[in-house]
Amino acid sequence: MTLRLDLRLSQKLIMTPQLQQAIKLLQLSRLDLQQTLTQHLMENPLLEEMQADAEETEPSPESEWEAPKSESTTPEASGEAEEPKESEVGKEEDLSPTTWEDYFDSERRAGERELPGSGQDEFPSYDQTMTKATTLSEHLLWQLGLSSLTETEKAVGRNIIGNLDDDGYLRAPLPDLAADAGVSVAQIESVLQGLQSFDPAGVAARDLRECLLIQLGYLDRNLPSARNGRAGGLRGSLVELIVSNHLGDLEKRQYEKVAKALGSNVSDVVKAVKVIEGLEPKPARPFFASENYAIVPDVFVRKHEGEWVVSLNDEGIPRLRISSYYKQLAGKTDEGSGLTKTYLEEKFRGAQWIIRSIEQRNRTILKVVKSIVKFQEAFFEQGVQQLRPLVLKQVAEDIGMHESTISRVTSNKYMYCPQGMLELKFFFNTGIQRSDHNEEMLSSVTVREMIRKMVAEEDACHPLKDQEIAARLQKSGVMIARRTVAKYRAEENIPSASQRKRYV
Repeated sequence: MTLRLDLRLSQKLIMTPQLQQAIKLLQLSRLDLQQTLTQHLMENPLLEEMQADAEETEPSPESEWEAPKSESTTPEASGEAEEPKESEVGKEEDLSPTTWEDYFDSERRAGERELPGSGQDEFPSYDQTMTKATTLSEHLLWQLGLSSLTETEKAVGRNIIGNLDDDGYLRAPLPDLAADAGVSVAQIESVLQGLQSFDPAGVAARDLRECLLIQLGYLDRNLPSARNGRAGGLRGSLVELIVSNHLGDLEKRQYEKVAKALGSNVSDVVKAVKVIEGLEPKPARPFFASENYAIVPDVFVRKHEGEWVVSLNDEGIPRLRISSYYKQLAGKTDEGSGLTKTYLEEKFRGAQWIIRSIEQRNRTILKVVKSIVKFQEAFFEQGVQQLRPLVLKQVAEDIGMHESTISRVTSNKYMYCPQGMLELKFFFNTGIQRSDHNEEMLSSVTVREMIRKMVAEEDACHPLKDQEIAARLQKSGVMIARRTVAKYRAEENIPSASQRKRYV
């Protein structure tokens, strides 16, 4: 075995940190972008947020990129920043204390005390005056405190309440709860039975069957018995037997099968089902936290003078610029400031790249959205029925970019247009061939809308099967298979024909 030294020449594609940063910013959502820019403002002293009143007096972008560099500046920054001349450095304004205060526009001086505000500042904020909705745990703990249980049993009850899920069910095994509380399983079951009598009815049940049976215990209606047809309560009634033994068949609406198994007729089963439909499968539903999240669009599309115009929504996004104070400080050539100059130059290059990345991101988003509007102009004019099939490759070829870039641009970004608030991914969908062999294909979104409309207009007693829907679509000029109809129906959360059937 011999050792030798060889020289090899190879080429590799390496992503620079600046390119990685640009790609990362491109795929961020609006909220993530705001948080990222705020983080850069906190970490980089050379970055500052441009105020609205300073935009008119802001210098041109070309002059903004000019900054001094020392001999230690890396070649990567060459061409982006020029070294200032000595005459220019001498002409720079002196950074006196007055200039510092004017730069920060401080309203207070050192040593001054902030006096209490007046007017509206004396009142609490709107968020502090809002009422807080009662949670399920708080509601149950309040009832537990009013109960006649012992302190040990109340401790066990608090442990059980803490293990309830968002729907009000107890999913944790009783032996595990007994081991955590240091009591027997029998004690856990005794306390659990007491909690199941609390409001709301059905809370602390271990499954859907137990939840419904608990609620049936509170009802008292005259229903035909499953055995002898006599009128009585719900105990031993047809309703209780269906819940106990035939929930799976009930979910599939196989009423004939249930009636045959219980020796009853379909009409009685339908009456019992109407009682079951009035029960609550999720006892904690009244305590759900109803939080509405507002979606802020990234771009606006509107029609102006007969043409569709695309504009960015920059409201709430910090507008960044390079601090003039630190820019001048980096041009100082005082002795003993080598580490300071190196630090400032590094932060200056970082500030340059973040500003350029944001500008590049905005230009890319505008190009992609304008291309989408060009392909989907019929949709903006007439609605979803005119939505065309579109893939990422078509937009990429139209604007001369890679498909991965288009995918990053359209992720987690929204458009506001006359058709409403839409995600950019909405405009990309597959096509379905027409039965008349027309070159213009139909969008899958359009076909889904046609299926949804058919289901909405069908007879509830005789719902359309997937094969019947496919036959109607083929008559309308859409070549589609039954399994494709079933796929689109499932994606739209439309139940099957047997589950949609209603009994009058």
